[in-house]
Amino acid sequence: MRMIRCVFTFLVLFGAQLCAAQEVRIIKFQELEKIIHTESSQIQVINFWATWCGPCVKELPVFEKLNSQGRSDVKVTLINLDFADQLKKVNTFLERKNVKSETLLLDEIDYNSWIDKVDESWGGAIPATLVINSRTGQRKFVEKELTEAELENLIADVYN
Repeated sequence: MRMIRCVFTFLVLFGAQLCAAQEVRIIKFQELEKIIHTESSQIQVINFWATWCGPCVKELPVFEKLNSQGRSDVKVTLINLDFADQLKKVNTFLERKNVKSETLLLDEIDYNSWIDKVDESWGGAIPATLVINSRTGQRKFVEKELTEAELENLIADVYN
């Protein structure tokens, strides 16, 4: 009986960890730059967004759907641009919206010092999405709200 209680306790605690919402990690641009330049067999889809941006919030389900498809050839990373002192708000937002995609909060308030390092064409507006195929060096960058079809087309464009 004692063994059963121990196993039950373990399962309850372990199960609670599995169901817990993700905790967003705060990063600096250097870490984002490493992510952007990582050699990978997967197509990287990196979306820049903020909780206060209506079009960003509206398109989040498009990225969530892509992430939930379990495609081994695509990795979705959401880069949140809220201020670092708003981390609790971001975590609450993601939990409420049931967002499962990896989310990182970029702690760099001087946007002009790094946006052109993400893509030279970026004027700084969000939402913005970078799609990278590191095997071929192909990249696509868009500075607008995406539909599911548009995102799939961007992925297809860099796939070759």
